[in-house]
Order: sequence, then structure tokens, then C-alpha cells
Amino acid sequence: MLVFIVGASSWLELLLRTRVLRRWRRLLLTLLLASVPFVLWDVLAVHLGHWSFDPDAVLSLRLGGLPLEEWLFFPVVGFAAILTLEAVRSVRGRPMGDEES
Repeated sequence: MLVFIVGASSWLELLLRTRVLRRWRRLLLTLLLASVPFVLWDVLAVHLGHWSFDPDAVLSLRLGGLPLEEWLFFPVVGFAAILTLEAVRSVRGRPMGDEES
């Protein structure tokens, strides 16, 4: 599913020239700041037994009690969201939301 998300959104970078990858430092900082709280929340929730992951549905590689897919989920979905936002901005050709003022 994560590969599908990247594949389904990465064409926006090329076709609509979103320039997300050109600003890779900004992208990494944004993904880091958005992902860390959610990963920590996941680690805590698994540790406390609030939820778990079916071993038959995930890879066996785990870090901090989370499967690899869970570690990758937040940056991958964040990347897709940023690409989508920048694609909408590119198509509109003008600022959106609170940036209009």
C-alpha cells in the first residue's frame, strides 16, 4: 500500500512541477516534525497494549515495537499530502486559504 501511495502521488512532482523534491531540506524537516509525534504515540500505545499489529499482516522487522510499515506510514502519507497540496497550488496558480491575505 505504501508503494502505491508513493506511485500514485509522485507523478505530481514531474507533471505539475510542484518542486517539492527540489526543496528537500524543507520536505525532510516537515516530515520529521509531523512524523515524530505520531510514531511516539504509536510506540506508547503498543507498549501500553492499546493496540497491536497482526504478525501475519506485517513484515517481521520491528523497531521499538512497531513494524517497519508503521514507521514508514507517516512520512509516506505526509509526502503524498505535501505533493497533493503543492499540486493544487500549482494548478490554481494563486495562494490558498490563509495565504490569500
